[in-house]
Amino acid sequence: MKKSDFQLYISGAAKLGVSFGVVSLLSRWVTGNTILSSPETLITYGLIGGIGYSFMGALSIILFGFLAKIIRKQFSEQQTIGDILREKLSPSGYWFMLTIIFITSFHSLFVQAVGAATLIHLIFPIPTFVGMMVFLGFCYIIGGIGGIDRLHQLAGINVTLIFAAVIVIPVYFFIQEGIYPVFDGIKLYHPYLLYIKNQEAILFIFTALLVFVGQVLLDRATWQRIFMIQKEKVRMTFTLTGVVWATIPLALSSLLMIVLFGRGFDNIYSLFFELVDKIQSTVLIILFVLFCFSAISSAISAELHATTSLFIKNAMDLFRPLSNNEKWKYTYWFAGTVCVILLFISSLLAPSPLKLLFFIGNIYAAIISPMLYIIFSKCKLPFIVPFSSFIGAVSGYVFMPITEDLKAIWISFAISSFICLSTLVFHIISKHIRNKL
Repeated sequence: MKKSDFQLYISGAAKLGVSFGVVSLLSRWVTGNTILSSPETLITYGLIGGIGYSFMGALSIILFGFLAKIIRKQFSEQQTIGDILREKLSPSGYWFMLTIIFITSFHSLFVQAVGAATLIHLIFPIPTFVGMMVFLGFCYIIGGIGGIDRLHQLAGINVTLIFAAVIVIPVYFFIQEGIYPVFDGIKLYHPYLLYIKNQEAILFIFTALLVFVGQVLLDRATWQRIFMIQKEKVRMTFTLTGVVWATIPLALSSLLMIVLFGRGFDNIYSLFFELVDKIQSTVLIILFVLFCFSAISSAISAELHATTSLFIKNAMDLFRPLSNNEKWKYTYWFAGTVCVILLFISSLLAPSPLKLLFFIGNIYAAIISPMLYIIFSKCKLPFIVPFSSFIGAVSGYVFMPITEDLKAIWISFAISSFICLSTLVFHIISKHIRNKL
């Protein structure tokens, strides 16, 4: 890639077909959160929670595919989510939304880095800081410097490793142990995993759909891929991606049930270490480790690339038009700074990935209605539309101490939706009155 071609850093040189579009999206959405949330979901909400988590994540990607077709038709010349927001919002609304996007971007990167740090701590006998320095250095070279073409060169390898692990390892174990012994062991030692009338699990499943939809609607890398995929193949690509993605958490849940049957456990995340210990086959251990770090590195690299592209194109370039050489220089500095921050934070903190996802779930839920309003609107929108997401999210956090975390997410969604609906009704009535006059 020539340094004079900075646009190629953002969107690449060629449009993607269905097959490679699916590969590109999967390399973004099979993440550390997918890997580490699976055991927590399974243990907390049982088998029905694990299945629901898989299907709701898949459904959110499939539903976004219908929107992606509309987005691609209306904004065929754009490259990032920031380009659409700038066209549809007032300057104050635009900068507010850009701030929200950067907050969620850094949150997403932090979640992936925590996942990598946790796995390094569990699997490798080296200091976490050293492991993360090597890992984030690799992500910086691929996503921060390499651009979208470099990401696409590795996407096929990443997806191949992912499916090799989630297919070969469970088959290996079930051939060795048999299906019925595993089921009987779970029934004896962990019968709560098979309880299907868990009301909390039902609430979790539908709340997960809300959070996933908001996350996809605001995801920078996913929006970039909308404009990379051939226009007539956008919806099919997202549909197939959702269907394929659903198999990953299900396969991970089956792996964990292999570890759980016939025994207890001390720590949720130690299950992965016990899985490595239980595999025994050197080839399969290497495959599992490569799967974990391939999934997390591809997700971090994609997010780092998308966040850097957004910052250079939709923030810095608006203050002062940049030359191509300046864009490259600031790309190196911005991506490098983000990686250094992630290195220190992830080495010091190790919160639960599932709790991290649902802690910011109020923002994702509150952003759904404003983003839908922005996508379907035909004119510039007032500041209250994007700001409704802030009101909704803050309201959810206010109610959090007196209600459950999951219910607070629904409060955020309801309040922002009410404000957007009220704004829409007011706009329709005002337009009707002006036409009569």
